[in-house]
Amino acid sequence: MAPIVMPSDLKVESFAGYPPEARRRAAAHLAALQQLPLAFAPSLLREIIEYDYKFPAERASIDHELDTLSSLTPAQRKEWFQAFAQFSLSGQLQSLNWVDQPGVFVEQLSAYLWSTHQLDGFRNAATDYGNRLRTASPAPLAPVRRLGIAVVGQGVATWDAPLFRNFRPHGTYFTQIKPENGLNLLLAAAAGRAKAHPNPYGHWYVDGGEAVAHSAELTCISYQALDPLRAALLKTMQRDINQPGMGPEELRTRLARMTPADLGIASTGSPVLDRFQLKLFTEGSGTQIFSTTFAQWTAREVLRRAQADTLLVRFAPRQRQRSMNEMLANSHAAPELDPAGSLVDAEMGAYYQWINQQRLPDSEHSTFVVWFEGHNQALAISPTLPRGSESNSSLDLSQLVALAAS
Repeated sequence: MAPIVMPSDLKVESFAGYPPEARRRAAAHLAALQQLPLAFAPSLLREIIEYDYKFPAERASIDHELDTLSSLTPAQRKEWFQAFAQFSLSGQLQSLNWVDQPGVFVEQLSAYLWSTHQLDGFRNAATDYGNRLRTASPAPLAPVRRLGIAVVGQGVATWDAPLFRNFRPHGTYFTQIKPENGLNLLLAAAAGRAKAHPNPYGHWYVDGGEAVAHSAELTCISYQALDPLRAALLKTMQRDINQPGMGPEELRTRLARMTPADLGIASTGSPVLDRFQLKLFTEGSGTQIFSTTFAQWTAREVLRRAQADTLLVRFAPRQRQRSMNEMLANSHAAPELDPAGSLVDAEMGAYYQWINQQRLPDSEHSTFVVWFEGHNQALAISPTLPRGSESNSSLDLSQLVALAAS
């Protein structure tokens, strides 16, 4: 068994294997890290070790947390972490290399806490810590009212069932929207916000199919453009699944450690975006197979991690449902698309997009627009628009966004 290293044993040299910015952050707050209980410290190091590959909003959150921990008095530190200090850990857990592989430690800690009936207590301690941290350093407000846009129903010529039923109690349903040039008008509105309120990784365009021409001011991710990455990952997964002793947990751990270089994929020029795109496939369930799932998961992660000021998500038709083995075996074949089924998926994906947007700071002032692509139906949620109402106003999409954001 490897020698046990406790947080109090940490030195600047302990972080020699960390990327440059992560190493600097850990060294600058070494005294605070040395005071943390072993049950907690690896969770924080799991975030710090990825610092160089995180979005500005995530970096700011880590910086605020480290600054807060470094400012605590001994009495405050005891109050904040006494619950974590009381958890019993096995010798096997304590001997793990939790400094260089904090993610592995956290995974095994969760399993151990569950097996020893300590998981509920740990969850309560973590919730209490999160509440204290938010009180000590409230999240900064967005520089501009947040705008979310979802475009659903690509390729669907007619649809008789009611649309946007989950949304209607929260906003105004428009029945006479002018669909002409609609997507370009929405992209122009997003680009205008990006130009007026520049913010690295603050304004996004996510396409579940092939991205259309758009402003360079927008960070763009599309399912079609990531085909090489997706194909390489599926090939690796198929190879690993067939190895003896490779179960779901082992495969998940291997995927979590994967880097873009492991798949031989060309870089976008942004290590942050490269790592983010890979994680969309290694951490998402079904993102490798279904474009609607990819768009929904990407929207979730863009909001959760980048805390986007502007997010336009266009859902595209996914392949028709087949057995998983068949889909994996024929991943390179041209799939049979299911536009109608995709609209159902996309409508729910758009609803989740709005819910995730509502979880961000200052959500009561945010705006959300969902449009049935190529048709005259849309819905807008805004503090300036009535809820649960319907409008037959004749507007184009740029006018609708301006009205909702006014």
